[in-house]
Amino acid sequence: MKDVASTANAPGMSSARPPQPSQPTNAAPTVQFDVSNLHSSYANVCNVSSTREEVVLAFGVNNVWERGQANVQIQMTNRIVLNPYAAKRLAAVLNRVVAEYESAFGPLKDDARPQSNAA
Repeated sequence: MKDVASTANAPGMSSARPPQPSQPTNAAPTVQFDVSNLHSSYANVCNVSSTREEVVLAFGVNNVWERGQANVQIQMTNRIVLNPYAAKRLAAVLNRVVAEYESAFGPLKDDARPQSNAA
């Protein structure tokens, strides 16, 4: 069994300082996205709920073509669970994307009211 002192002074090893990383510590890491398991889904409905620990986004599709129906069945297809910090970052990037869209194509009308029957 080697003692610590003999290992630290072994040939090719320096006890003066620890090895330096190959990149500066303040440099941003390179991010590579692996999209090999990525699945795309379309959603025109989003339901949001939250607790102290998480924000839940449930996405689905409203396939109803006729307006003014008494019952509308929405098929929920995907759920994304985020912590509040990730949800805040998502909100910021979505706000930025919408602002870029509006600067290129004009303002979007935000009408959350249900649409009335149109002839």
